[in-house]
Amino acid sequence: MADTYVQAYFHLVFAVDNRDALIRKSWKDELEKYITGIVQNNGHKLIAIGSMPDHIHIFIGYNLNQTVPNLIEKIKTSSNHWIKEKNLTKFNVAYKDEYVFHFFNDVDRWV
Repeated sequence: MADTYVQAYFHLVFAVDNRDALIRKSWKDELEKYITGIVQNNGHKLIAIGSMPDHIHIFIGYNLNQTVPNLIEKIKTSSNHWIKEKNLTKFNVAYKDEYVFHFFNDVDRWV
């Protein structure tokens, strides 16, 4: 019997609640690095990450040993805690409970 190999690539989009422009240029790179650490520490491969003032795109090679909701919850709660701890904004950066998932078979067209 041949070995089976599975690759899953997910494009996650986190929108700030009410699409408020709360992610500032002055700390967005630090936020992206922090989220990269969360993704990698959970066994996933970060392929690309990019922030806009009102949302974040995360493109990952997904580790099938963790559930998607578990990863999303870790990213969401940890990054919110980090923002509050660093006192980066006086507003609450809450993410919407809506997420967009795209599934790709051919990652070459994205990198």
